[in-house]
Amino acid sequence: MSLNVDRDSMAFTFKGGMLPMTVMELSSADPEHIREQLAGKLSQSPAFFQHTPVVLSVEKLDEPHLALERICAVCRAHKLLPVAVRGGAEPVKQSAWALGLGWFPPLEANRPRALESVLAVEAEPSTDEPSIDEPSTAEEVLAPSPGPASGGRIFRGTVRSGQQITAPEGDLVVVGSVNAGAEVLALGSVHVYGALRGRALAGIHGNPLAGIFCRELHAELLSVAGSYKRLEDVDPRLLGSAVQVRLDGDQLGITPLT
Repeated sequence: MSLNVDRDSMAFTFKGGMLPMTVMELSSADPEHIREQLAGKLSQSPAFFQHTPVVLSVEKLDEPHLALERICAVCRAHKLLPVAVRGGAEPVKQSAWALGLGWFPPLEANRPRALESVLAVEAEPSTDEPSIDEPSTAEEVLAPSPGPASGGRIFRGTVRSGQQITAPEGDLVVVGSVNAGAEVLALGSVHVYGALRGRALAGIHGNPLAGIFCRELHAELLSVAGSYKRLEDVDPRLLGSAVQVRLDGDQLGITPLT
């Protein structure tokens, strides 16, 4: 009897992969305290709260029993979608499963493969022709800028909408542009020698020394070591210019790149 399966008859296939996802790191187990802060965040960045999937990290909490169902309800009321819990004792794990959520072990138990704030997907390079906004000569490329760190990656061309390019072991250098709807992610820093219109996430393992450098800023989202800014949070005077993005304490600082 043949063990081959007709692909046309298959309902699904399993594929390994890690998707970009926001981690909501809880420092309070009080649902009302969480509700109050979420309401403030919603007023500041309403575009972020549009059915965004989040992982609830409870690693900082020293409470074996959490009001997990109430916390999830608060999140959903503010248009966040809890999909999993990270950390916690056995009762927390059982509660997560009972609520239909996934569960991840604490970050330290999961290193080095776990990501601090974002889980990244490696996508195949695009075979499309470069778009007209890609730098065509070396003189058009922003300089100077360091090359990729050990284990880094250089991607030449345009990162298309829906495409994800990652450097899981170092810096990512994109010699081209990043289109709207695309994502670039790196363990280290992200360098874009063109227009950055999509999402850029640096220091995805929580490296506070990472940064984002681009020739022309129009990014939908910028994130360094889990701290983020969306397009509406960026000073309009910086849009369209060459900038560097680095952590200043626990906040992102965006300054002109000179």
